[in-house]
Amino acid sequence: MKPIWIVDDDPSIRFVLEKALAREQLPVRSFATTRDVLTALETDEPQVLVSDIRMPGGSGLDLLARVKERLPGLPVIIMTAYSDLDSAVSSFQGGAFEYLPKPFDLAKAVELIRRALEESLREEVLDERNTPVPEILGQAPAMQDVFRAIGRLSQSNVTVLITGESGSGKELVARALHRHSPRGDQGSNGAFVAINTAAIPKDLLESELFGHERGAFTGAQTMRRGRFEQADGGTLFLDEIGDMPFDLQTRLLRVLSDGQFYRVGGHQPIKSNVRVIAATHQNLEERVRQGAFREDLFHRLNVIRLRLPPLRERNEDVPALARFFLQKSAKELGVEPKRITDEALDAMKGFDFPGNVRQLENICHWLTVMAPAQVIESKDLPPELMAPRSAFQRPSSSDTASALPGEGLSGHYVPAADGTPSGSVLPAAHLAGVPGGSTWLGDLEFAARTLLDAGSPDVWEQLSRQFEGQLIRTALALTRGRRIEAAQKLGIGRNTITRKIQELGLED
Repeated sequence: MKPIWIVDDDPSIRFVLEKALAREQLPVRSFATTRDVLTALETDEPQVLVSDIRMPGGSGLDLLARVKERLPGLPVIIMTAYSDLDSAVSSFQGGAFEYLPKPFDLAKAVELIRRALEESLREEVLDERNTPVPEILGQAPAMQDVFRAIGRLSQSNVTVLITGESGSGKELVARALHRHSPRGDQGSNGAFVAINTAAIPKDLLESELFGHERGAFTGAQTMRRGRFEQADGGTLFLDEIGDMPFDLQTRLLRVLSDGQFYRVGGHQPIKSNVRVIAATHQNLEERVRQGAFREDLFHRLNVIRLRLPPLRERNEDVPALARFFLQKSAKELGVEPKRITDEALDAMKGFDFPGNVRQLENICHWLTVMAPAQVIESKDLPPELMAPRSAFQRPSSSDTASALPGEGLSGHYVPAADGTPSGSVLPAAHLAGVPGGSTWLGDLEFAARTLLDAGSPDVWEQLSRQFEGQLIRTALALTRGRRIEAAQKLGIGRNTITRKIQELGLED
């Protein structure tokens, strides 16, 4: 093992750390200036670097930048007696492993150095930054079945229907099907065009799909090619096909049947050489029984069906996905990738991830920005991972005694596994329920009592914000993010829901 380098112009700091690390039987090498360190780096390198931030002849931040250029994976701990915000921010922006203010507790300083040492040794065994990452990650048997299906379909242009919960990665599978098909990288290199049929208003969806001629309707100043034309020779991915308006389903069926269509306002048929891949989170058979989806279109789309499992059914994939997303977030933000401990990964594996892979990606992005150190521990995880319980859910009788005041009242929204907010969707008969039992009013009473008994300030504000946030999130989930429709369902104005979303921090 290479030595730990200590850089500080104060000989007493060097002496104390040298003796403490020697007692731990760890090799140490000390330097008084940054110039001496840079000279030593020409012939040697440390396992961990611990540097003061303000020294004659060059600052620790300058040293950090120089060291990171040569050894980007080296853990660097920055020490300083000037515990100001600028120093802390600059340290982490420069890729520091941790920021250690002086005076420090010696035992805690040694523990921090040991953590950095463990990460450094782990990086030598597996350098995550240089490990090639496949387009889709998954070692779980259910994902291996998906991979095998993509392989079997690699020489085919057959229509595929992908089913799975929101956020499970259906578009990634569609892109992989295209890329490994005769229309993708292995063949003609045709275009992959994606459209979310639920995100486009009904009046515009027809034009988006099939294009329009000039003057076809008010505002159509020029001719426009639709997605079918844009995807000619390639693949058209129709996401959330279950939400397509019924009358447009008829036009889509005609295209799939005879391979041609008309632009809106057009009179000349246009040939379509497009492979269609559709996806939905809904049960299309049930939609057919309800009369909301055409049965003949369903059978046209349901030639080959791929079911993408939710993340909770393949939690063994969480560690690999988390590491990948941490690297991706770091690259997007231009910072050093953070590492994550096995204990933190175990905690993440125990969470259901109602938002699936998309939720995991968002959490990793949050950790890249908000985790206080370069190594993410269990205590750094967001509250919803540590307490996956609705803010208004009453603890069971077995754990009420051990519940801490305010536990579960952090205001984080955790929907149930089926995508509905946990504990919030109840039959109308329950709305007049009395306190106690399992009604939402009883749960609200319990939450209020807990906060009031604990002497929590601003109880009205806390619960009101959580209540309003829960209502708005639920409505937005039901309307696929369409704010005007959500406001109408809630019985409030468009300006009101926009203002509330901003006030409650629900923009994401």
